[in-house]
Amino acid sequence: SPVANTRFSIGSPAIDAALGGGLARGALHEVFAEGMAHEPAAAAFAILLALRASGAKPIIWVRQDFVGLEMGEIYAPGLAELGLSPDRLIMVRARDGPSVLRAGEEAARCPPLGAVLIEPWGNPKTLDLVATRRLALAAARSNLPVLMVRAGGTPTPSAAASRWSVRSAPSRQMEADAPGH
Repeated sequence: SPVANTRFSIGSPAIDAALGGGLARGALHEVFAEGMAHEPAAAAFAILLALRASGAKPIIWVRQDFVGLEMGEIYAPGLAELGLSPDRLIMVRARDGPSVLRAGEEAARCPPLGAVLIEPWGNPKTLDLVATRRLALAAARSNLPVLMVRAGGTPTPSAAASRWSVRSAPSRQMEADAPGH
C-alpha cells in the first residue's frame, strides 16, 4: 500500500527543495568520503540521515569487520552526541562484503525498522549493479531508506537514487584559541 510521506527532510530547506521535498524514503542512497581522513564524517552524515528518516523507529547498521579495523570501532559517546540512543540501534557485524549485502537486503525487507545503514569495505566484487538493484527494490517494497556508506570505496555504476560525497569541515576556534567542536 502506498505511504503518504515518500520523502524525508534532510534538514536543509534549500537542499530539500532541490530534491523535490527531501530524499526518497524507499530508496538506496550511497555516501562516499572524499578521502580516508573523511570516512568518519561520511559515516556521521549517513547516521544523521538515518535519524532524520526513522522517527522513533529502530535503525539497523550492518558493518563489515574490516571497516572497524581500518577506520576504528564505533564510538558510543559520539553516536549519543549525534542523537542516536543505543536502545534504537541494532548492530550487525559481517565478515565480508557479500555478507554485508545479504544482511542489508534482509534488513531492508523489514518495514518496522526506521532505516537501514550498511557499510561494506572498498569495492567488493559482489557490489555491482545487480546487487544495488536488489537493495533498491527491497527498500522500495518496504518504504525504508537504505544508506550505504562506501568506506574505502570508489563510485561504480549503481541503482542508488542519490550519491553523496562528504568531507569534514574545519572546526571554528572557541574563546582563548581553544580547539572547536
